[in-house]
Amino acid sequence: MGLRYFVSLAVLLFCVDVILAQTAAPGQSCEKNNGTSCEQCLSNVSCLWCIKTQSCVTYPVKTILPPHALCPLNDARWGLCSMNFQILIITLSVVAAVIIIAFFVCLFCCCKCENCGSAAFEHHMQKKEEKRKIKQDSRKAEMKARHDEIRKKYGLSRASPYSRFENPA
Repeated sequence: MGLRYFVSLAVLLFCVDVILAQTAAPGQSCEKNNGTSCEQCLSNVSCLWCIKTQSCVTYPVKTILPPHALCPLNDARWGLCSMNFQILIITLSVVAAVIIIAFFVCLFCCCKCENCGSAAFEHHMQKKEEKRKIKQDSRKAEMKARHDEIRKKYGLSRASPYSRFENPA
C-alpha cells in the first residue's frame, strides 16, 4: 500500500516536470490526435499515447495510473515516447528502496558511532578523574609535609595530642 502512494507521488512529480518542460496547446482535444504519431499526441501534456491501440486519449488524472482497460502500463506513454509506466514504476521502486536502505544504514551507523562516542567519552572522563585524584593526593601529601614541618619547628609532635600538656614549662 505504501509503494502505491510512493509511485503515485513519483508519477505526480513526473507529471509536473513534464508540464513545465512542455507547453500544452489550450483547448486541444487528445482524441483529435488518433491515427497520428506518438510525438504529435504527446505534444499536449494532458494526452496519453497507447502503443497497442495506436490511439491518443486524455490522461485519466483521477486514477493516477492509467487503468489496464484503457492501456496496459507496458504500452502506455506519457511525456516521452521512449518511457513507459512499467519501467518508471520499477525504477522508482528501486530508487526508493535504495534511499530507505541508505537511510537505515546511516541511522544505524550514527547510533553505533554515538555509542562508541559515549564509551570514548566515559573513558576520557575516567582519565580526567584519575588525573584529578592524583593531583589531589599530591596536594594532600604536600600539605601534610608542610604541617609536619611546622609542628616540628614549634616542638609539637603528632605522637600524642596531649603531649603538650604533660610537660608544663
